Amino acid sequence: MDKLFLHDLRVETVIGFWDWERRVKQTVSIDLEVATDARLAAGTDSIDSGLNYDELAKRLVDFIGGSKFQLVESLAEAVARIALEEFGAPWVKVSVAKPGAVKDCREVGIIIERHAPGHA
Repeated sequence: MDKLFLHDLRVETVIGFWDWERRVKQTVSIDLEVATDARLAAGTDSIDSGLNYDELAKRLVDFIGGSKFQLVESLAEAVARIALEEFGAPWVKVSVAKPGAVKDCREVGIIIERHAPGHA
């Protein structure tokens, strides 16, 4: 299985459940691995033959930037759904990190893996 990845995609969004967190945007960092078959794209050397990571990144930035989740878990699940349902990925691994969320900790977050139906 080939994996396309995006590392440290930083997006400003409303995230958190505290009152002050609902009034300001904070930065989240997204790492994403998406299963793909890169052979066709490699053989044709054409972006039209593979998963377009630029389009995926733009879609995620637009979505995350406009979202207002309370939990990083909910945000991660929504990002996974976009990769699976809109970009046809059979498998995805999503990491959502929230820098500065816990005192004396660089960042906190979650890592999830999901399969498209029929690809478990």
